[in-house]
Amino acid sequence: MPEPVPSALKPASIPLRALIVEDRAADAEMMLRELRRGGFHTTFERVETAEAFRAALARQPWDIVLSDYYLPTFDAPGALTVLRESGVDLPFIVVSGSVGEDTAVAAMRAGTTDYIMKDRLQRLPPAVSRALADAAVRRERVQLQRQLAQAQKLEAIGRLAGGVAHDFNNVLTAILGSAELLLLDTPAGANAREEVEIIRDAAVRAQELIRQLLAFSARQVLQPAVVDLNDLIKNLGRMLRRLIGEDLVLTTELADDLGAVRVDPGQVEQVLVNLAVNARDAMPDGGRLTIRTANVPSEPHVLVEVTDTGTGMDAATLARVFEPFFTTKERGKGTGLGLASVYGIVHQSGGDITVRSSPGAGTTFRIHLPRVDEPVEVSRAAPIVATPVAGTETILVAEDEQIVRVLVRKVLEQAGYMVLLAGGGAEALQIAERHPGPIQLLVTDVVMPGMTGRELARRLIELRPTTKVLYLSGYADEAVERHGVLDPGTAFMQKPFSPSALAARVREVLGS
Repeated sequence: MPEPVPSALKPASIPLRALIVEDRAADAEMMLRELRRGGFHTTFERVETAEAFRAALARQPWDIVLSDYYLPTFDAPGALTVLRESGVDLPFIVVSGSVGEDTAVAAMRAGTTDYIMKDRLQRLPPAVSRALADAAVRRERVQLQRQLAQAQKLEAIGRLAGGVAHDFNNVLTAILGSAELLLLDTPAGANAREEVEIIRDAAVRAQELIRQLLAFSARQVLQPAVVDLNDLIKNLGRMLRRLIGEDLVLTTELADDLGAVRVDPGQVEQVLVNLAVNARDAMPDGGRLTIRTANVPSEPHVLVEVTDTGTGMDAATLARVFEPFFTTKERGKGTGLGLASVYGIVHQSGGDITVRSSPGAGTTFRIHLPRVDEPVEVSRAAPIVATPVAGTETILVAEDEQIVRVLVRKVLEQAGYMVLLAGGGAEALQIAERHPGPIQLLVTDVVMPGMTGRELARRLIELRPTTKVLYLSGYADEAVERHGVLDPGTAFMQKPFSPSALAARVREVLGS
């Protein structure tokens, strides 16, 4: 087992864990004496065989290997081979007294870090210092490469998710809308009602999965506001306590004078809820969940830290924790999208999230969000007023997806509106030019072949300046923003939507 070396000669300040491959205890002691002179406080283990070397590598972490070249049943090349087979990246210094220059050169070419003669052991401390520094740089480079590969993988999955969202959202709009319209026409006791409700509920579930995928891919349509995270956490506290249950203790440590951030409050609440659920599942026998906020002195960021005292995660799980559809829960107990959506929301908000965990030691998520020097926006809940959704105005609908076009027409006609239907921008302009009466509202998809919804609206308003516009889109934030319809004051509705939501939004825009 490893033994601490007694301090001697001078105070030692640099901790060092050395695995020494040497059959002579006296020679090992000479190495340790020089290391003490060089300021190292060394914990060591001396081994003489391949089996002992392999076992020592597996038993605990080491900082360096110091190996004689020749041993009775072992040698430095054999030790280097065992080290490589173990997968452990450690500096390997040969310390020998009877090897010629050619052998030393061959050893260096084979991958040893350095070569020290036993009659020149004063060279050992600086050689160890150089080897440790080089190893730290090498580990940092490997870590950065892993982080880059992980980020590229997540970005590729995110682009895929964002790319398919448009088509999924169009299909879900038609399914969800048609199911809700059928329910309105189906009496409570009818045989078909249960089947229609199953269709509706399945569509709602699919809608939630698409929403989580878009959150992960950082392509949601956000509604940011300047908020005080302390207030948000306080307001969310009661719900979080109900969510995690009575076996867990929720504590908050909220910094005074916390800086403001510009985020979508609903999405940040979703981040905290997902982290709380993850922590709850990691503490089946009870524990503590702590949410802490702080200003980051060294940079213009605000920190939100969520810590649990749960089971923790091993390195393999930690490396995949933000991957979509990766879960350690039993089949049917989780989608694997909770932490993936947390990752996407934080990054889309301009922030960064890291996680620290180990088995039995709990987990800490650290979220950094950019601080803004702007006053917090006061949220005022709108009074609940029963708003009629029916009307008699004329609405021009431009939508290239037939299934959505038919649904929108049916919803609006049932609400009493006169609907003019077009499959694209050019057709919509032709209808507007021919229509003799007023057109109070244009409802248009944002992204259509041939002419975008933005261009259609611009040209239509030149013909009919009083016409109002409501944009629809199944695309995510990036594509929608590129078409310029997320400016303040622009009426926008994200697919999929329910018939009642569409009717209410149309009435709202017409009455604005």
